[in-house]
Amino acid sequence: METPPDHAYPDHWEADVVLRDGGTARIRPITTADAERLVSFYEQVSDESKYYRFFAPYPRLSDRDVHRFTHHDYVDRVGLAVTVGGEFIATVRYDRIDARGLPATAPADEAEVAFLVQDAHQGRGVASALLEHIAAVARERGIRRFAAEVLPANSKMIKVFRDAGYTQKRSFEDGSVRLTLDLEPTAESLAVQRGREQRAEAHSVQRLLTPGSVAVVGTGRVPGGVGRTVLRNLLEAGFTGRVYAVNHAFAEDLRALDGVPAFRSVAAIGDPVDLAVLAVPARQVPEAVADCGRHGVRGLVVLSAGYAESGPEGLERQRELVRQARSYGMRIIGPNAFGIINTAEAVRLNASLAPEPPDRGRIGLFTQSGAIGIALLSGLYRRGAGLSSFISAGNRADVSGNDILQYWYEDPDTDVALLYLESIGNPRKFTRLARRTAALKPVVVVKGARHSGSAPPGHAVPVTRIPDATVSALLRQAGVIRVDTVTELVDAGLLLASQPLPAGPRVAILGNSESLGLLTYDACLTEGLRPSPPRDLTTAATPEDFRAALASALSDPAVDAVVVTAIPHVGETGTTDPADGGALGTVLRETVTSVPGKPVAVVHVEIEGLAEALAVVERSARGPAGSAPAPTAAPPSAPPRPAGAPPAPTASPAPAAPPASAGPPAPAASGRIPAYPAAERAVRALAEAVRYAQWRRQSAEPGKVPEYLDDAIDESAAAALIARLLGDAPDPHGVPLGAADTRELLGLYGIPVRPTLPAPGPDDAVAAAKRLGYPVALKTTAPHLRHRSDLGGVRLDLADEAQLRLAHRELTESLGGPAELRPVVQAMAPRGVDTVVRAAIDAAAGAVLSFGLAGAPSELLGDLAHRLVPATDRDVAEQIRSIRSAPLLFGWRGSTPVDTPALEELLLRVSRLVDDHPEIVSVTLEPVVVATRGLTVLGANVRLAPPPARGDLGPRSLPSY
Repeated sequence: METPPDHAYPDHWEADVVLRDGGTARIRPITTADAERLVSFYEQVSDESKYYRFFAPYPRLSDRDVHRFTHHDYVDRVGLAVTVGGEFIATVRYDRIDARGLPATAPADEAEVAFLVQDAHQGRGVASALLEHIAAVARERGIRRFAAEVLPANSKMIKVFRDAGYTQKRSFEDGSVRLTLDLEPTAESLAVQRGREQRAEAHSVQRLLTPGSVAVVGTGRVPGGVGRTVLRNLLEAGFTGRVYAVNHAFAEDLRALDGVPAFRSVAAIGDPVDLAVLAVPARQVPEAVADCGRHGVRGLVVLSAGYAESGPEGLERQRELVRQARSYGMRIIGPNAFGIINTAEAVRLNASLAPEPPDRGRIGLFTQSGAIGIALLSGLYRRGAGLSSFISAGNRADVSGNDILQYWYEDPDTDVALLYLESIGNPRKFTRLARRTAALKPVVVVKGARHSGSAPPGHAVPVTRIPDATVSALLRQAGVIRVDTVTELVDAGLLLASQPLPAGPRVAILGNSESLGLLTYDACLTEGLRPSPPRDLTTAATPEDFRAALASALSDPAVDAVVVTAIPHVGETGTTDPADGGALGTVLRETVTSVPGKPVAVVHVEIEGLAEALAVVERSARGPAGSAPAPTAAPPSAPPRPAGAPPAPTASPAPAAPPASAGPPAPAASGRIPAYPAAERAVRALAEAVRYAQWRRQSAEPGKVPEYLDDAIDESAAAALIARLLGDAPDPHGVPLGAADTRELLGLYGIPVRPTLPAPGPDDAVAAAKRLGYPVALKTTAPHLRHRSDLGGVRLDLADEAQLRLAHRELTESLGGPAELRPVVQAMAPRGVDTVVRAAIDAAAGAVLSFGLAGAPSELLGDLAHRLVPATDRDVAEQIRSIRSAPLLFGWRGSTPVDTPALEELLLRVSRLVDDHPEIVSVTLEPVVVATRGLTVLGANVRLAPPPARGDLGPRSLPSY
């Protein structure tokens, strides 16, 4: 990045960060206006910490010291501070030095660095966060190494450097430890950074969901209203902590409301408050936030509306809300939120507007819409499913789905993650977190606003330009189960939370209705499953007949899953017995318990009491939130884990590692079975489980980039060529490369492009053909005719001069003059299948690799497969086979299969090219003719531009929209 003109204040270095304990802080450059803050900060540092910093007693800073530590040029001398509530809690400084350790300027690429953290804030991960940010600043300013002198007794600071993951050297000189850190990011430093990010963000959500005390700010003086409703819900859920009612309009002599202490302000509460729920008008929120911040409140749930959803003024009000809350170290759910719920027995928190708390269960639910949240809570409750936690984030100005995934990743009470998203502010980070979480437990997503082309009102996030189909493909690559509706979200969540994952796609169908069995069979084929012919038990089947048939199917090694279909049993009198549903449900649950290990779903048509009987086990065993669970005996042996349940518990799992606690016994062990009113819904949920299980098995052995790619790749030469082509002042909008430069750049990555020669006239065409050798192709390069053989813009297999001259004359007479057509001659390639390979950079999602068949399949039908870069050998193999027209590559209708290994290698080379060089913002290879042996790239286009910022590779920071 360029040095700011006149060393201006670098405001892009400002960042909000989440610390190890879940609190937030702000990192910013130190300025000349910070003298008083610096002196005040230093006075609160212990003598021991001062000694460690200066290697001698240093009780106070002199005026010269203050001037030196507050005056920086932001190039060779830089200071950063960490602030909470506007006051310093830590500082870091670097000074550029030469090989002798003396002050220097560029091109010297080493700097001496020193930290000082206030004692009260040591142990919160402040120094680690500062190191990430000061290292990023140094790299921006051309500094490649840090040197630090540390006293041997200063073990905390030595550990900060040692654990950062950078390449480092250590030596002992003159009674101190000298550390030298190479600031180039490494795989280890990136892993360390992301591990710290996960722990910090998960802890910040945990603080919101497990408060010891809650204050409802804006509690009405009379029944009704938002604040009073939240207060009632907290009490009725049996919240285990302390609750306070706050309203500045309370009478001075009011001491209690609804049995809880009442106060006119949060500051008047004598005890600590962990969570504040704000239910006041938007104009009163700043005063309430300041009141909470000064009292040390840890987090906020802002129910108030009137923010970004209301227009530009509301958007600025929302940004100020986030800035204000973060300045006090608080995180926010909302604004315009519906609330949060935690059903854990030790918490029993219902800080929401939900009239009925959900049952305790193993499903985590996150929504960005209060209305959808109400619908999902109601749907899950009706179908007997319980939740571990619920978060309705509203405008999600701060806490987002990414933060919740960080929490659920290691939450032992959550087996399945359900998310309703209307926008994804950081798709690159979301797919990374989702992939990691999906390796342990299912992540099911339904995305609203798929076709609007913009984020919903209130969601002030970057808008990705990639189509929804591409987003879906990338989520699938990350192991996310993408569904289309909230009904499908609930359907999939019910099955995944209560049933083990299927071992394969083989499905047994049994029931007492031939027609319903056939509908289920057809639905299985539609979803790509392998159903056996339905077993018809006839309408006279009894519950015991169902027991025998289900036990047989579950015991069959050729069966991976079972769908039970049922219609009401009609007796001789022509009536149904309401007790039949309960009896059948009991039998099915008992059978599943006795023959565990395979998923079972039930499709029923108007059988009264059946769904309730299938779900009753979970309700009786876990009970609703706020009630004690029914005692259960320990099972004689460990039951099969449900989808996503982590392994058995360990003594004390490390927070950064995958969760090691399985929590309560798997729901499947108690016989709970999901029920569906339609065959298509049950089968679709089962099919999602099958695909997810397959992804889990494959992700256990991740793909790799073959070593042979290094043999024909010259990365440094490509970098030099790109630098030359971009120049010293590159066009920010990018520059397309000419044909020669494109061939040279791609050739450095082992991607040869068949050359073309210009043929403005027939004699030029003949001369070109003699150089290239017959047979040749004559084609136009005019944009409106490129790749359009159907319009006559391409003439193939021209075997001699006469055919070439005739083709040239016909081309120019029918389509236009040579200046318009820009005809070229190219040697013919071996016959094969025409394909297209593309790579493009999306500012939010990153580099995306795309593949399809050239022409109508990709352009008319949108039959393209997409993968995130960098792609592995497994990624590209799946990518080629995932398009609908893939059979044309593998011998469709008796044709000869083409060389797909060569195609996979090409995709890997293109992926490596754009991953190595972020300046390459787009690559198109079209057509790529894949023959039975080898392939030929006939056309190529490359566009270069200054590389976009990679936020996922920079230091940890919270988004600022």
